[in-house]
Amino acid sequence: MKTVSMRLALSTSALVLIFCGECEAADDLQAKIQYCKTCHGLSGQGFRGSTPMPRLAGQQAEYFENQLRAFIEHRRENKFMFGVAHALSPSMIAGLANHFGGLNPKPLGGGPKELAAAGKKIFEEGVPEAGIPQCSACHAPDAKGNGQFPRLAGQLHDYISRKLVNWSKERGQDPNNPDTSALMEPIAHSLTKPQIEAVAAYLSYLD
Repeated sequence: MKTVSMRLALSTSALVLIFCGECEAADDLQAKIQYCKTCHGLSGQGFRGSTPMPRLAGQQAEYFENQLRAFIEHRRENKFMFGVAHALSPSMIAGLANHFGGLNPKPLGGGPKELAAAGKKIFEEGVPEAGIPQCSACHAPDAKGNGQFPRLAGQLHDYISRKLVNWSKERGQDPNNPDTSALMEPIAHSLTKPQIEAVAAYLSYLD
């Protein structure tokens, strides 16, 4: 009887430790989510301050996780995000991707509306004479992305413009470990600045 009681006590203690560990992990995740929202908006909708902070809401989980690893591995250059990402465990990265992927706030918009029609045409048809394929082929017709290809719908127009213009300075920084950024590099280089601004304007209004 005494042995059975001891076993029950040990089993109960083990369950308590597991439960406490799970609670602590959940608390850590919530704390990190709140930290992310200080820059990326309360609903992950992005924030337009001295520099545009990208929308995370609705982002494809596979892409989200890959980009955090890209910061850690210096495949993508951003000193601030390296400092944030390198402290995250794989389970924390997955938790953040799952949380932000489930959010769907209204887009901030703000892109020049007069450019949206031209941007829609480029997104849907590409620029055949320049060898630029339609954006929808990878990013989906609704611009919500697909797996390793990111959601662009509702993204801040000034953020998209900056990223495309500066693509080679930030992405694909490890040629020995290429990722999907290699597919975008020639496209980013081939798009003119007016074309970039038009596409960014169109995408900024999509739900």
